[in-house]
Amino acid sequence: MRLSASNLRVASAFGLLVVFAMAACVVADENERPPIEYSKREPANCVSRLQSRLSQGELQLEYDEERGYLASLLKALHVPVESQMLVYSKTSLQRDHISPRTPRAVYFSDDVYVGFCQGGDVLEVSAVDPQLGAVFYTLDQQEADEPRLRRQTDNCLTCHSSSRTDGVPGHLVRSLFVDPAGQTILSSGSFAVDHTTPLHQRWGGWYVTGTHGTQTHLGNLVVRGKELATTTTNAAGQNVTRLDDRLNVDKYLTPHSDIVALMVLEHQTLVHNRLTKANFAARQALWNQQEMNRAFGDPEDKPLESTARRIQGAGDDLVEALLLVDEAKLTAQISGISGFAEKFASRGQRDRQGRSLRDFDLQQRLFKYPCSYLIYSAAFDGLPPAMKDYVWKRLWDVLTSEAPTKPFDHLSKTDRLAIIDIIRATKDDLPTCWTATGSR
Repeated sequence: MRLSASNLRVASAFGLLVVFAMAACVVADENERPPIEYSKREPANCVSRLQSRLSQGELQLEYDEERGYLASLLKALHVPVESQMLVYSKTSLQRDHISPRTPRAVYFSDDVYVGFCQGGDVLEVSAVDPQLGAVFYTLDQQEADEPRLRRQTDNCLTCHSSSRTDGVPGHLVRSLFVDPAGQTILSSGSFAVDHTTPLHQRWGGWYVTGTHGTQTHLGNLVVRGKELATTTTNAAGQNVTRLDDRLNVDKYLTPHSDIVALMVLEHQTLVHNRLTKANFAARQALWNQQEMNRAFGDPEDKPLESTARRIQGAGDDLVEALLLVDEAKLTAQISGISGFAEKFASRGQRDRQGRSLRDFDLQQRLFKYPCSYLIYSAAFDGLPPAMKDYVWKRLWDVLTSEAPTKPFDHLSKTDRLAIIDIIRATKDDLPTCWTATGSR
């Protein structure tokens, strides 16, 4: 039987797809293949830039006998100490140093996360790289003439590049039931946490300081004896403002594990993962398109429907995260006590009315204007042009709709107009649909 030209083209395409599928079986991790090449690529992020300054002698880290390089590193990376959160589940590289009496401290800013363990061998650092997603480093906690932040590409990815992080090198927040030794009670279940998670499922294995009214959570809970974790009451864990009866807070930079910092962390890790997924999906789709077109002798930039679908899928997921779709509703005022909320909001870029995407609500939802401040991040700006164009257009269509349908019906007209005004006043290089005279 002779095949027509169109059938021959379909058959050839199928054969090429089979080859691609076989290649995927040979290489276990798609992110290690072109165009991503995660482990081979040279990072370009706040930590790699800091290491360059250290290597060139432009900056030095100061060592402290109590906490090693922690305070100096946070200062060098512009990470606020008020962001401190304490986690006592053994879910880290240095699990032997972690327990309810000696929790791991986590600090963060918009583009980096730092972990500290009492007596730990290293500081654990994760930077958000615009092209590689989460890039992991360690800094030895032994005093050295030339301290060095060393990239890690193996151990960290076991947990931080999986279905729980959208299949990309990313960040993960979990809520677990924990015993007095810090061991997780996996038989009682666990929760992956982001801004969509109900409060009553959050913060198992974490200390939580601050007030939240009648709302409940799993923070500050240690399951003792033969109690069933799922039926254990946690009345003593609610509205906690001091931790000095549970651990020696003097071992840490602050005595807090701030509730607002925790909520921001959970939003931020979700958006960071979606940004990386959108970046990788667009680059991989465009690379596959180029390879397919080259195989058929077509122009390399000839558009394919599959490319558009992949960009749309990952772009839609990112837009939903940016606009806090399905955010868990708050039913009482949330108040932190570390000063994190004030410091976080003070860094906001503001319009003429003084409004910022970093302004908090904390009564019914996390932010007053439900659009993520991470649209200002290097990770957002580093999206491939095809993906960034799609995301900006999709954001515009949602925000200018007269009556948004699900999943965007949580955005009131007042919300949408405020978000548009703030972005227009504070974000550079907006596309034409956002800047055209008379648009909105």
